[in-house]
Amino acid sequence: MTELKPKLVVIGNGMAGINTLEQILKLSDQFEITVFGSEPYPNYNRIMLSYVLEGSKTLEDIVLNDWSWYEQHGIHLYTGETVTSIDTQNKKIITYSGITTAYDKLIIATGSNSLMLPIPGSEREGVIGFRDIADCDEMLQTAKQYKTAAVIGGGLLGLEAAKGLVGLGMDVTVVHLMNDLMERQLDSQASAMLKTELERQGIKFAMGKSTACMQGDHRVRKLVFTDGEELDTDFVVMAVGISPNKQIAQSSGIETNRGILVDDWMRTSAPDVYAVGECAEHRGVCYGLVAPLFEQGNILAKQICGIENTGYSGSITSTKLKISGVDVFSAGEFIEQPTHTVISGKDEWKRTYKKILLNQGKIVGAVLFGDVTESASLQKYVREHTEMTDEIYNDLMGINADGNGKSKTAAIEKMADDEIVCGCKGVTKKAIVDVIQDQGLTTVDEIKACTGATGSCGGCKPVVEQILSFVLGDSFKKEHKTGICSCTPLNRTQIVDGIREKGLRTTKEVMHVLDWHHPEGCSKCRPAVNYYLGIIYPGEHIDEKESRFVNERMNANIQKDGTYTVVPRMYGGVTTPEDLKKIADVSVKYNVKAVKVTGGQRLDLIGVQKEDLPSVWAELDMPSGYAYAKSLRTVKTCVGSQYCRFGTQDSMAVGAMLERKFERLDFPAKFKLAVNGCPRNCAESCTKDIGIVGNDGGWEIFVGGNGGIKARLADSLCKVKTDQELTDTVAAVMQYYRETGNYLERTSEWVERIGLADIVEKTVNDTDYRRILIERIEYALTFTQDPWKQVLNDDKLQKQLFNTSKIANPIL
Repeated sequence: MTELKPKLVVIGNGMAGINTLEQILKLSDQFEITVFGSEPYPNYNRIMLSYVLEGSKTLEDIVLNDWSWYEQHGIHLYTGETVTSIDTQNKKIITYSGITTAYDKLIIATGSNSLMLPIPGSEREGVIGFRDIADCDEMLQTAKQYKTAAVIGGGLLGLEAAKGLVGLGMDVTVVHLMNDLMERQLDSQASAMLKTELERQGIKFAMGKSTACMQGDHRVRKLVFTDGEELDTDFVVMAVGISPNKQIAQSSGIETNRGILVDDWMRTSAPDVYAVGECAEHRGVCYGLVAPLFEQGNILAKQICGIENTGYSGSITSTKLKISGVDVFSAGEFIEQPTHTVISGKDEWKRTYKKILLNQGKIVGAVLFGDVTESASLQKYVREHTEMTDEIYNDLMGINADGNGKSKTAAIEKMADDEIVCGCKGVTKKAIVDVIQDQGLTTVDEIKACTGATGSCGGCKPVVEQILSFVLGDSFKKEHKTGICSCTPLNRTQIVDGIREKGLRTTKEVMHVLDWHHPEGCSKCRPAVNYYLGIIYPGEHIDEKESRFVNERMNANIQKDGTYTVVPRMYGGVTTPEDLKKIADVSVKYNVKAVKVTGGQRLDLIGVQKEDLPSVWAELDMPSGYAYAKSLRTVKTCVGSQYCRFGTQDSMAVGAMLERKFERLDFPAKFKLAVNGCPRNCAESCTKDIGIVGNDGGWEIFVGGNGGIKARLADSLCKVKTDQELTDTVAAVMQYYRETGNYLERTSEWVERIGLADIVEKTVNDTDYRRILIERIEYALTFTQDPWKQVLNDDKLQKQLFNTSKIANPIL
């Protein structure tokens, strides 16, 4: 009989709570873990939201623990699910939707909320905070419609929001009550340098201003300041601070003050209930920086696992951040007092500034601007109140004994092995040196994947690069061409060549033989390798379901509430009354929330429960529309010559024929076709992976269109006269893309990388190579089958997919 594990429940899927879980998992596997998160995403890095806002990163780029991480560690994750009450007497939590979960130990990690000032008129449309992905999305949408924005607050968050909005093309003014930016982290000198740099980047400032009210109709249109001046604006981002999210504790009878009160072991007033992160108040302090939250998590993990520890005594706060491309660091005391000895230096040419404060000869604070090379050393010195010596002075001020400037690698050489480089993750210099030497790592990305350093705020990246340079010497190159992910330095071509040369047959073999840094791979490389194996060994490679994304495994798209959408196939967008009746009957029987007409001319059944998926598909008795897969999704058609007075070709029949022929075939990314019966282009061929336009003489074929985030008009490939020529050309292009495309690379990117001339040569002009491509795709087609039929006919697979509790986490 399996022994039941004690239940550990975490309220909050953010950085503090999940980092605590990471520490717990390193120490013990004794718990059954459940996590509740209010947002519909896995754990992501809030510090990087400004990069999402400016467009340099996507949500996927800032995810810290993807869906597969939760499954690998057996964690039950509920996303989009808010916990509303804690029954501390009976030890259970209740969510907004009515889910009740018992706990033996409970961690509250609810973080904080944007502090919204009670300014008259702030309830108007167009006034938001800046705290999560939803705020990012609203800012992105607003920038498309409006041109002026005001950001209230000149702290870190406000400046990041302002830079992001400027990058989106808005005219942005930062309104700040104080005369110095970031006055809680920087002195006046560093603040003035920061303001000058940000003005150069296009941000405007209204300093020393207090907002009296916001005016407008239903939407904000103007800020009125207390001195009578006004500022026209269409949008206001309030970034004046954060408020600990203590509501759940407060309403459940747990003691709170500004935050949730905790002792040195992060225990609240309720038995077996702990709090960590921005929601917690320890010795009268609520911390809003990352490093203290992780220090708390380290102590809490030991406490939860029953490991003796000295407890948490508080943090010496330091800030090391890249604000709009400017490196800034501060630690400890930064405003000089009469008792301080001040060491400072300013370089106006390189726009750098350094100040170190001593109290009775001991280092108690520092500020760096522009060059944060010494940040790791200074953080340690401030934390330990190290006494200043001539040697430390020379190191910090960049002077050797002979008075010459010292190199950055010399500073790394003098850095102690146990010195913390990444304060967010607690990674030491020795830990980084060891993985470079023992595992042959050569890039920052590899070190991030292995140790976590640079994976949070990114402020330690310059020091990590210097360590790489110190260890590798002349062989270190700052810019490296990375592999398909941080698990391997190999690119697609090298992996495919390695598979062929060494006869590798499984992802595990590939990762072992080709020396993956992480033997289990990740959510980027595992699906890619599985795809490449399928292309190389059609009919022989056994598709590895564990290397598929959740939507492909479930044959349906998971939604933010944990339900799924089901899209049956409608060839060429055409259906029958009988199929429509089946869809209606199934929708009613299984309480489908909505039936949506998709852009691909199909019907989407939204809100199907996970456990109902087998029955829904069985009763529909229709092939899957692959709305979730890296394969042929849709073939959009107009009515063509069958019905339209302008139609010159039978687009419906040809579209349905192509869809039936190539459905179920794997591609590097999702693939869409459109077939038009005439050049009026009603089916929008210009934005499809392959677009086909009929004319009096036959068909014109286009490739590489995309109507998504990176919109691109398709290029004309060639013209053909017969339906058979059309089919052969489509087949050749598809196979060439399948064989040469990078995994997750859309044809719009593939065409630009490979070049249209090369594609034309291989798929149109070179008849021998074209014939080989057609033969290969025809061979691959002989092995395709509807994966849902496999699920319905495989009891074991059904149990694997559907026998679990209400786990709402998408998985790899």
